[in-house]
Amino acid sequence: MIFPLTYKKPILLVGNGVRAAGASELVYQFAKKTLMPVLTTMNAVDLAQDDVRIGFIGTYGNRVANMIVEECDLVISVGARLGLRQIGHIRERFAPKAHLIRVDIDANELSRVVKDDEQDYLMDAREFMQQLLHEPIPQYTGWHRRCHEAKHLLAAYDSVLGNQVVDKISSLLPVNALVAVDVGQHQCWAAQSLHLKGEQGRILIGGGYGSMGCGLPYAIGASISAGNGVVYCLTGDGGLQMNIQELETLVREQLPIKILVLNNRALGKISEIQTGSYGGRYAQTTAASGYTVPDFEQVAKAYGIKAATIEAYEQLDNYTGWLNDDAPCLINIRMPEDTLLIPKIKWETGKIAPVLSDELQEQINSLLRE
Repeated sequence: MIFPLTYKKPILLVGNGVRAAGASELVYQFAKKTLMPVLTTMNAVDLAQDDVRIGFIGTYGNRVANMIVEECDLVISVGARLGLRQIGHIRERFAPKAHLIRVDIDANELSRVVKDDEQDYLMDAREFMQQLLHEPIPQYTGWHRRCHEAKHLLAAYDSVLGNQVVDKISSLLPVNALVAVDVGQHQCWAAQSLHLKGEQGRILIGGGYGSMGCGLPYAIGASISAGNGVVYCLTGDGGLQMNIQELETLVREQLPIKILVLNNRALGKISEIQTGSYGGRYAQTTAASGYTVPDFEQVAKAYGIKAATIEAYEQLDNYTGWLNDDAPCLINIRMPEDTLLIPKIKWETGKIAPVLSDELQEQINSLLRE
């Protein structure tokens, strides 16, 4: 037996190693069989979508996901390296009330101890999930319900403009969409708020590489691999400029890639750090400090791609035809320069900022500590 039956509030935490092992469908089978809440890492957000989706953990993770980790009594981590961005720099703060079962195919990863009493399995993620599926694990109906109730209570709390834009984009995507995501603030908004319909869609995300500019090349590769299929590219103004010449590839290869630019005319991820940690001393990240952007609509049209600029995300409804036809397009979504990225786990304290109101905190505590 791998799974101990003594725990009341277990979670399954899956990382990108699950997909690498070809075990994606087993996650959904396990979730439906046991009703155990499934959380993900940022790189693996598409492994738990549709009705299974709760969120991802870590520095910029969904608040509810991080709060569930705080209160659970067992973490089954499969194919997740549990790096600093996931567990923090003080390991004792990670899942403080929980036992840890950890599965990885890399012995070097397991040699980096997260919990002194963790139970490690050096094995393939698919093999582990198959074994787990054959064990007599009960259904965690009540715990599952309370986690989803907490998610519902927190749904609007951390929803800033970036999340609202991504949520609107989600509503317009077809079932099992392919989405390529660049690196920047929009990457975190997408990981937090991009909800895919169906269980076969993909969110191709830059993750730990910090590979700003990867969104459009990811989309090109995904489209070609899908037989020149439709792919949605979420990018920022900074990321798009890194590989903007690839717009010619879209035209030349006739790839139906839909580029959605979350354009705040700033390198938002960096300028936000310069705001919070460096007293607002900006350098080449804002218009006033030496960073500028072109007119993306005119650039796209110069390449022969239909394009439009909108001032509010609600105007995306006017372009549903563009998002579903067989031609490339670019929609430039203008946003304020100072659009924030929240929530965030503070490096110094391990606490989630901004803090909840006392009333809402008590509601969540009563659900997750029951």
